Amino acid sequence: MKAINPATEELISDYPEHDASEVARRLEQAADAFPSWRDFTFAERADRMRRAADLLREDRDRFARLMTAEMGKTLSAAEAEVDKCSWVSDFYAEHAERFLAEQAVATDASHSFVCYQPLGPVLAVMPWNFPLWQVFRFLAPGLMAGNVGLLKHASNVPGTALAIEALFHEAGFPEGVMTTLLVPSSRTAELIRHPTIQAVTLTGSDRAGREVAAEAGRCLKKTVLELGGSDPFIVLDDADPAEAARQAAKARTINSGQSCIAAKRFIVEEPVADRFEEELVRRMEELKVGDPLDRATDVGPLARLDLLDDLDDQVQRTVAAGALLATGGHRLPGKGWFYAPTVLLGVEPGMAAFDEETFGPVAAVVRARDTAHAVELANRSRFGLGASLWTGDPARGEDLAATIEAGSVFVNGVVKSDPRLPFGGIKTSGYGRELAEVGIREFVNVKTVWVK
Repeated sequence: MKAINPATEELISDYPEHDASEVARRLEQAADAFPSWRDFTFAERADRMRRAADLLREDRDRFARLMTAEMGKTLSAAEAEVDKCSWVSDFYAEHAERFLAEQAVATDASHSFVCYQPLGPVLAVMPWNFPLWQVFRFLAPGLMAGNVGLLKHASNVPGTALAIEALFHEAGFPEGVMTTLLVPSSRTAELIRHPTIQAVTLTGSDRAGREVAAEAGRCLKKTVLELGGSDPFIVLDDADPAEAARQAAKARTINSGQSCIAAKRFIVEEPVADRFEEELVRRMEELKVGDPLDRATDVGPLARLDLLDDLDDQVQRTVAAGALLATGGHRLPGKGWFYAPTVLLGVEPGMAAFDEETFGPVAAVVRARDTAHAVELANRSRFGLGASLWTGDPARGEDLAATIEAGSVFVNGVVKSDPRLPFGGIKTSGYGRELAEVGIREFVNVKTVWVK
């Protein structure tokens, strides 16, 4: 596996793939580790999880620079990602025992209750865009619940995958409780079929989700899927268009636009559309694109050349279908996979930038006749991950949130994940939830015990 710096196009390092015998050894190690790890007390697991959080804080710079080198994330964003992983680790160390406490239920039995028991080894198929956070938001609840984790990370971030495994070993987790498998996506199906694996979690495209769900379904194994999104950012006529545009530029360029929950379709009511569009174009043009290690940089490179080519193809197809290119719309010259921050105006359903997920700094602006039309446009998508709604009347926004088809709706705020809140989508954005109390219960046996 090759790690290539997307800002320079230079090879960072080659990592040997795990062959069949090494994969088998690691699977056996995970299977052997589960029975004893399951019997650890919550306090014993929490001690190790808190140590993992401490190690992240102590080694923040190294982890941040590793992510920046492998996938191009700006250094400030990478540092924030490390901090968030520390937070989620501490969060579940503190709350897991309460979240999974036995619950007595009054029935016709002398005593009946519900308890939560771990399933066993869980395979995590994780993406490159948040190479630390995506993994920790599974591992923190999963390991605290008593499961063991096997990580099949994206092939372009092998160094990060191995660094995560090393961190958990250093934190005192027994051998096999957290294991990295350096294998390509083509071998995911054989991992799912392996009898050691009891469940699968995937963050990725809806195409990858269909493949994983189909294979897991044939094996009758539980899955949680967090897939793509084409999140609407709705600006109502009573919102401040200048402030909404400022937030829109920020929301569209999170992680250089490479985020499932980055706002992608900007649906604006007609009375404020002119001002919003003007301000959004200005804000996007002011963004500094360049070296992700430079703290003045706002937008770094795309993670791979094929992603840049795919994004440019979506832009060109949208313009060919009748949208107006207000700014950007091209690869930047020189080394590195940089794409100019782009604004497309007059986007409508049926155009690529409306119907498809755009993974990069491209904002598609859609005009709505009124509020009802804005909600209709927001829901006219096969995706349903997150949504953001901007209004001068928060109570009105809260009422409208009930009508928007998404796993999360943020009123007067940019969509984000938070360990305290459930995270996930509907429609082709997936199913199941991560984080919060419901997230730790996804990979447990919810067992009823009835005693007369």
